[in-house]
Parts: sequence; structure tokens; C-alpha cells
Amino acid sequence: MKAHLCLLGLILFCSACGAPSLRYKTQINQLTAQGQFKEAAQQIEKKKKKLYQKKDEVLFELDRASLLHDAQDPAQSDLLFASAQARISESYAKSISGTAGQFLLNDWTAPYSVPAYEQALTYYYRAQNFLQQGDVSSAAVEARKAVFFLDHLRADKKDGYNDDPFVQYFASLIFESVGQRSDARIARLNALQAYERLGKDLHVAAPEFYVPDNANDLGEVILVHYNGRMPLKRSETLQVAWDRALIWASSPQETAGGVSPEVQNALTAGLIGSAVTLSVPGWVEQPTRVKFSEVQVGNQRYFTQKMADFSAAAKLDLEEKMPGILFRTAARAVTKRVASVQARHAVSSAANDETWGDLAGMLVSALGAATETADTRQWFTLPAEVRMARLFLQPGTQNIRLLFRDGYGNIVGEHVFEKVSVKKGERVFLYYRTAY
Repeated sequence: MKAHLCLLGLILFCSACGAPSLRYKTQINQLTAQGQFKEAAQQIEKKKKKLYQKKDEVLFELDRASLLHDAQDPAQSDLLFASAQARISESYAKSISGTAGQFLLNDWTAPYSVPAYEQALTYYYRAQNFLQQGDVSSAAVEARKAVFFLDHLRADKKDGYNDDPFVQYFASLIFESVGQRSDARIARLNALQAYERLGKDLHVAAPEFYVPDNANDLGEVILVHYNGRMPLKRSETLQVAWDRALIWASSPQETAGGVSPEVQNALTAGLIGSAVTLSVPGWVEQPTRVKFSEVQVGNQRYFTQKMADFSAAAKLDLEEKMPGILFRTAARAVTKRVASVQARHAVSSAANDETWGDLAGMLVSALGAATETADTRQWFTLPAEVRMARLFLQPGTQNIRLLFRDGYGNIVGEHVFEKVSVKKGERVFLYYRTAY
């Protein structure tokens, strides 16, 4: 009896664990939509202990670091990104792939596993932070780490998201800036190949920037425009026939040795013919008014080009993981259903009263339902997309006007980079975030 009480206590404790909710994410997004990135970062810091558990500290650091980057605080942003990278390396060194709790309670019990596309972006953000502080050499180090990570990703994974065209392209620009022409050529080639291979899934195409013949006599400005807000994950229910749940719970892609013992128990218990409700992650889209952007410098006009779609990368990542999610969710449903039946039989026999058995079965079923919720963790403070322009300008001080337009071409906002120093043969890196 004590063992059962301890188990019930563990279930109730885990079901009450805090995590960033859809409501919380929406509140943070309201601040970012108003351009209050520093205030949004402060709110995340304020809610750390309540909403981010120790096993999810890397997620806290990512969420806050990108907001500090958007708030033009590269030094503080980089401290968090550096810590996040260290945690990611440590977790993979320990080969963390999950916990027993994933098969008993829900996917929340495992530490947050940072998807490959998010890992690649940590190198980009750190490189950009260093560029804003005038440290091109350190930016080149991050660029090299990025291409090294992506090289290994391509070697380990033959299809799906196995490279990042935007990160590769940006790395090539940094390599050029420090005179590493060979590395720049390889990274640019990898970027173009990745755009061709993954462009359809990532909703992007290879950029076509015009480089004038007299580019060596000019200065160049790389202007990055972060736009929009990531779609937010939420828990959705899926009603499936019991036999379908059994098939998912014994997926040969997820288990070795054929049908799992829980499935055999369920078959023995005679549960075929009923239905089961599963919880899986779904998406809540975050509309944006800004559809594209334009740059004006004097009489010159440039249109930014879409370089990356982080929302598409997130959806592709979830699509690739969904078979495993369905397997674990179905396996838990089988286990919890069998536990309910066994509890009903055990209590009925012990009390010699089927009423008490029914109550016991209902209690176990209720606790199982209470703990079953989809894992909706994500790096949600990322922009939905990245746009970029390459400006070749006369050396001197320039005012650069960035205009934001809606789907009808109407100007819905602007930002002016004032007195930008452009030097012959050198690059300047600028960025700005819109989230409305």
C-alpha cells in the first residue's frame, strides 16, 4: 500500500510541475510585438523559478538570450548563449536520450532536448553578438564551430533537416571578412546546396544578391531583419481506436524484440474495441503585419530577401519526431489502461466488492489522464523568419532607412540606422527585429 501511495504522490507531483504555458508565451509575445525586448527578457528572468525547471535551464537561457540580442545587448546575450552551448555539449556527452518517466508519465519528465536547428542558431547568434562588439575573430570562431556541427549533422543524418543554409551562408560572409577565402567558398557552396536540397521543406530559396563590378572600391553593409514570431506549441488531443494505439505502442522503429509486454497485457485484458485519447503537440500560428522589408540609402533602394524560416524548421523538426511521440504516447496509454484494469480487479478481489474496484479503476484512470499532456517546450522567442540585404555603398557616413511593409505594400513601420560608418573594402553588420 505504501508503494502505491508513493507512486500516486510521484504522479501528482510530476503533473503539477511548472513549464512555460501558452498563456505565458502569449504574454511575452505581446511585449515583443511592442518592441519591448528588454522588458520581455526581464519577465523571463522573473518567472525562471516558477516556469523553468532545473532540467530545462538551457531553454530558459535560449529564450532570454535571443531577447537580449534583440534588445541590442550583445554582451549579456552572449553570456547566456555560451552557457547554453556548454549545457548542450554536457547533455550530449552524457548521452541523455530520455528517462523512464517518459514511458510512465509524460515527455515533460525528460530534460529539454535542443533540436539541431536550434543548436545551429546558437552559433549564429554568438557570431552576430561578437560582430556587434567589433570582435570579428571571435565571430569567425563561432562560424567555424557552426560549419563543424553542420558537417557532422550531414554525416549522421542523410535526409530531413541535416544542414542549415542560412547559417552556412552567414558563416561564409564572416570567413570572407577575416580573409579565409577557402573556408568562405566551401561554406557558400554548402549553403547553396542546402538551399536547393531543403528549400521546399524550409520555405526558402537561394538568395540572389547583386554584387557590383566595383565592389572593391565600396563598403558593404550586411543588414539582417528578424521578422515575426514563432508559432507556439500547444497540447492537442487525438482520439484513436484502441487497436491503432496498440500498433503505435509496438512500433518496430522504436522498440526491439517485437511487441512490448504492455501490449501483450492489454490484449490479455481484452481491451480491444474501445478508444483512447492521446495528447500530441500542435501549433498556434502568430500572425504578423510585416510581410517584407525595403532598405533606402539616399536614392538607392534594396529589397531584403528571405534567408531563413525558423517556423518551417520547427514544424519540420516536429514532423520528424512525431512517430516517436506517438509511440511513447500510445505506450503510456496502454500502460495506464492496463494499470486501471489491474487496479480494479485487485481491489475488487481484496474487498470482495466490485464497487470499490470500479472506484479504484476510475482513480487510476483519472491520475493517468492528469499526467498525460503533450510536451510543448520550444525556443519560442525566436523570430519566425530572417530577411537580409547586402548593400554596397560609397565610403563615408550613411543613414540607412529600413521600411516594413504589409502584404499590400503599405508601410507599417520603419527604423533608421543613423550615421553608419562605411569603409572601403570593409563590412558592417547590422540587425533589427520586428514582431508585430
